[in-house]
Amino acid sequence: MKSTSSVPERARRRSSRPRRPRGLREAGVKPAKALGQHFLTDTGVVGRIVAAAELTPDDVVVEVGPGLGVLTERLAAAAGRVIAVELDRRLAERLQARFAGTNVTIVQGDVLALRPEALLAAAGLAPEAPYCVVANLPYNIGAAVLRHFLEADHPPRFLVVMLQREVAAAIAAAPGKLSLLAVSVQVYGQPRRLFNVAAKAFYPPPKVTSSVLRLDVRPQPLVPAAERDRFFAVLRAGFSAPRKQLRNALAQGLRRPPAAVEGAIEAAGVRPTLRPQELGIDDWLRLARALGG
Repeated sequence: MKSTSSVPERARRRSSRPRRPRGLREAGVKPAKALGQHFLTDTGVVGRIVAAAELTPDDVVVEVGPGLGVLTERLAAAAGRVIAVELDRRLAERLQARFAGTNVTIVQGDVLALRPEALLAAAGLAPEAPYCVVANLPYNIGAAVLRHFLEADHPPRFLVVMLQREVAAAIAAAPGKLSLLAVSVQVYGQPRRLFNVAAKAFYPPPKVTSSVLRLDVRPQPLVPAAERDRFFAVLRAGFSAPRKQLRNALAQGLRRPPAAVEGAIEAAGVRPTLRPQELGIDDWLRLARALGG
């Protein structure tokens, strides 16, 4: 006789699977792994993100990857203007229809190929208009999006973004645990982790936990524009072998004689036996100057 005990078990498994959001069903869209699409569906988390941005009716917000527009709708209610950049053409068309005639401008395209000035112009704003970035960033381009806006000629006033928890933790690390990513971001802004977001807040649920990060952009970067190329060249060389002592990592990364590198390190007032993660931004700047071109 065939057992029926497996039938309820199969039913329980089906009922525990997250249901595809209505917007995706109506649009006939399936999340694309290649685009890192995990759609935020928890309205409580959406509310916390908007609250963290402390928006006013005078604010212009750039949102990256609006997806189904769950966050977009709340941003539009809190800010004066919202410019939402969506790579997926099908979702962009659906968003354009949904937000037609409102304070939301939908831009279909790759945000990494679009300068902030072009996004502001798409909404009929002056290229120098102040703006901020509030977004649930796709995991696969999160760090790249941060660099894109921070290194722009016209950066935002601040960013409130959701990233993979480990990436957010690395960005907000304190001196002694700094990474190449942390220094690259902290040169331009002051990061602060706000709260974690469980996988169940998304469809489909990712295999990682997320964190919301606020990054207040500095009025002036800690490294002068004329010195940035050299600074980042030395920084990348140092972190090319992060487990090695600084003198060995830099000699290898810069392809210079160890004795010459050690002399420059000492001239910069830095201990050659330190490891790259133990240096602060000021240390790296002095090193870059001591090492010259």
